[in-house]
Amino acid sequence: MSENFPEFKVNKGLVGSIVVLVIVVIVLFKSAITINAGEAGVLFKTFGGGVETDSPALGEGFHIIAPWNSVFVYQVRQQSISAEMGVLSVNGLDVKVDGTVWFKPDVFKLGNLHQEKGQNYILDILRPAIEASARSVFGRYTPEQLYSSKRDIIQQEILKEVSEKVKSEYIVVKEVLINDVTLPTKIKDAIESKLKQEQESLEYEFKLQKAQKEAQKVKIEAEGKAQANRILSASLTDKILREKGIEATLELATSPNSKVVVVGNQDGMPLILGDK
Repeated sequence: MSENFPEFKVNKGLVGSIVVLVIVVIVLFKSAITINAGEAGVLFKTFGGGVETDSPALGEGFHIIAPWNSVFVYQVRQQSISAEMGVLSVNGLDVKVDGTVWFKPDVFKLGNLHQEKGQNYILDILRPAIEASARSVFGRYTPEQLYSSKRDIIQQEILKEVSEKVKSEYIVVKEVLINDVTLPTKIKDAIESKLKQEQESLEYEFKLQKAQKEAQKVKIEAEGKAQANRILSASLTDKILREKGIEATLELATSPNSKVVVVGNQDGMPLILGDK
């Protein structure tokens, strides 16, 4: 039997080294973690008190942790959540709203967020707060205000209310955007017709005011010319007119076309004869 099956000698040292190497690889695999850009990690210590809330979250890059601990990774860059919902206006009219909210978790309180709210905080905490705030704010306005002039104000009011609701939930709300407000067709048509009439009324009023200003301008100019003529007429005596006539006649007398100038006709004004 020994001649057919040669005896192999086992190198115990080599086997031991391989076992140690495998253990080291497993430990490193379980201990190494990489946090990508825009993320942060919450450390959970299995034998050390659970979630680490006193220390900052693990930042981007490569980390080595104890193999019996765990890391929960969160997106900490700015994110957005969009939603369509039905709300009621101040007079009870059903309005559909399409909006977007920009937010991010508070990276300095990420451990508290994980411990108290969990990784589903967007659905469990943020979305209900947004919906409640939107219904509260929209319920203060009429359909006409929602459709036309109050959108910027509504956005700021919703932002304020949402921020108040989640400020103790370790969530930072950056911006609220109202993308669209949909009213029932009849209400929308009525509002658009009213706005059109108001616009036409404003245009007519503007044209009327412009015409009145033009008429006032013409009147003032005419009154000014009439006043100037009255002043001029009052200042032109017969003596002044004769002097002006004589001055003009003397200037004409110097012209090569003038032949005979007779001074002193029946009106006391010069007479020019022979203009060939």
